[in-house]
Amino acid sequence: MLKSNIEFLIKQSGLRKSFIAEKLGISVRQLRKYETGDALIPIDKAYILGNLICKKVDELYSFERENE
Repeated sequence: MLKSNIEFLIKQSGLRKSFIAEKLGISVRQLRKYETGDALIPIDKAYILGNLICKKVDELYSFERENE
């Protein structure tokens, strides 16, 4: 199961969500969906976000095993 690290990484970056959303060409509401994992960020936007917050795309999510 994928877990979004986006919210934590954005907070860590110190950038405003409205600034990031504008650069991604999305609403703050859509950015929030990426943060909570309600939606997966498209790969092109993931690269832009990674560049903005100085992180690699694979750092935006982590993989967690579900309890078996």
